[in-house]
Amino acid sequence: MRFPLLLLFFLPPTLASVQNTEEVGAILQLPVQSPETVEFQLRQYLMERVPPLPTPRNAQEWETEAREMRERVLKDVIFHGWPPRWVEAEPKFEDLGIIASGKGYRLRGLRYEIIPGFQTTALLYEPENLIGKVPAIVNVNGHTPVGNATGYKQIRCINYALRGMLALSLEWFNCGELHLTGNDHWFGGHLNLAGVSSTGLFYLAMRKGLDYLERHPHVDRDRLGVTGLSGGAWQTGVLSGLDERVAAAAPVSGYFAFLSAIERNADVGDMEYNPPDLGIDYTHLTALRAPRPTLLMFSAEDNYYVGRAVLTKPYLYDQILPFFELFAKKDVFEWHENTDPGTHNYELDNRQQSYRFFSRHFGLPVQADEIPVEGEVKTAQELKLGIPEDNLTILALARKLAGEIEHGTPPGNLEEKRAWIGRKRQRLQELVRYRSRSVKHPWGVANTKRKGLESVSYRLQFDNDLSASAIWLKAIASPPDAPATIALHDRGYSAAASQVSGLLEQGRQVLALDLIFTGNAAPEGPLRPEGSRANDPALNQLLEESKNKSMASWMVSRPPSALYGQLLAPLGERPLGIRTAQLVAAARWLEETAGPRQIRLESSGIRSQVVALIAAALKPELFSRIRIHQGMDSLSHLYAVPVTYQQAPGLFCRDLYKEFDLGQLEVLAQPTVIIHD
Repeated sequence: MRFPLLLLFFLPPTLASVQNTEEVGAILQLPVQSPETVEFQLRQYLMERVPPLPTPRNAQEWETEAREMRERVLKDVIFHGWPPRWVEAEPKFEDLGIIASGKGYRLRGLRYEIIPGFQTTALLYEPENLIGKVPAIVNVNGHTPVGNATGYKQIRCINYALRGMLALSLEWFNCGELHLTGNDHWFGGHLNLAGVSSTGLFYLAMRKGLDYLERHPHVDRDRLGVTGLSGGAWQTGVLSGLDERVAAAAPVSGYFAFLSAIERNADVGDMEYNPPDLGIDYTHLTALRAPRPTLLMFSAEDNYYVGRAVLTKPYLYDQILPFFELFAKKDVFEWHENTDPGTHNYELDNRQQSYRFFSRHFGLPVQADEIPVEGEVKTAQELKLGIPEDNLTILALARKLAGEIEHGTPPGNLEEKRAWIGRKRQRLQELVRYRSRSVKHPWGVANTKRKGLESVSYRLQFDNDLSASAIWLKAIASPPDAPATIALHDRGYSAAASQVSGLLEQGRQVLALDLIFTGNAAPEGPLRPEGSRANDPALNQLLEESKNKSMASWMVSRPPSALYGQLLAPLGERPLGIRTAQLVAAARWLEETAGPRQIRLESSGIRSQVVALIAAALKPELFSRIRIHQGMDSLSHLYAVPVTYQQAPGLFCRDLYKEFDLGQLEVLAQPTVIIHD
């Protein structure tokens, strides 16, 4: 029975190694679970953690709860880690003068400071004959490359001005004059990692616009509004929910309940949409609008799928209407389903709804029909105002903040060092949201026993009903209690054939392990021709039928692991903590079932390196040695390259680099031996 393995010993060493690697590689290619299975588990896990809406008995009860909710979210979530001097700074706007415009309104260029060193631009549309106090509307952008020069936005702002309102058009990160590589919204993950909420930067940028209008000598402070499409809808929902100065709000197709995002994971927004530990849903933020006038506009067949009107209405309107009824203000909460063109848009129908809505609630003559001004739309060059050459970007700000972090070293005194280790280990556990897990059931799905090797493939189901994929391998000739190694690889164990083969040749048994969000335990389907790695048939059909290259590119840049990783954070979870708990539970299960006295870890890649070090830092008695392949010297590597959130969702854990670097994790892991290759 052992002849095939013995035969290898009589072959030249190189040839034997190659044959062994090929056999191991074939075993590691065997499927254990499908992306659809992983995604289903994640959806169920998330569904159970979505915070429910409160059930206030009267208006006064809701006002009290709403006030506390706003204060907590702003203080502990939005501005987590932000210096108070930046948050509380007075708005600093520079008037750049009048830009030539049509009759009946004036167009003024503005530049303002978000935080020191980070400026942006804005456009102010004013009625030509500005007398007394008038209403004013903040107009926020979605993801449009030309930003404030977007045609439908210019038309809307001109129409507001012609109707007697001030219209402030704000630029958005990575749009218009801020359309720079370093302003990609995903770099918000690098801010979170350094201990500063990425959402805070976005919130400050739009709140400064509201601050400016409130202080404008011709603005009626009781008649302030906000509106925007897509990412502009998210900004509208957040700003108008958390800032009671916003009297009227009209978000258009771009924010959604967590349940919608879980049901149809086509998109969950960017980093700023999902601040860690948000603790409330966008349903709550909508309810915070009560009793102030609010118009929700969503499209019947939205290109981006997740926010379609019929599928969104139950969460954002039907469930929220009772909050307005508490104040006897049912009539100021409106829903509009756009069917012309019914796509992701702020075109004529939606614009006319906004004219009617704001005019009505701001006490102006209601003139719903749009005033034709297409001929006055300007080019991006005509609207260019200029930003400093050394202006910060999101990435540059993150690098700056990360560069100021000092991690220090443990005390030299033995007793003090023990106390330091205890405190740091506890803090690490809290920071990654580590919760001890156990293997609920090892689903044996396949096995092999040939050519001197035996293997068993498992779906390791944990007691939280998430799972990892694992393949146990051993040379048949090795003893049952042979020393064991767990092998992790950033690209999944299918890429670890050479590594696993080498361990088997040393006489070790190996558990090739794919933790959730990696390899065979990731929710990614194969990249499809239409431009998606999602498993949703309806979404993929939509992409194929629409031939929308922009949307296809958008979806490719948003792999499911990144989207689900984002959804976990606002619900109080951390992908890094979940992965660490899976590794620890898998190691304990291996101890119990395979009988090794000591377990070693081999990691390949930076994602595997960090989870291995954190597991050892939290449970140093569990692993005798960790060998790290293709690792990094410091988490600062994530800033220097830079590594993107999509490439390593779990690593961008809020506050991780602020409080720990890899050297400190290695100290906490002692007496585990750490070897770097």
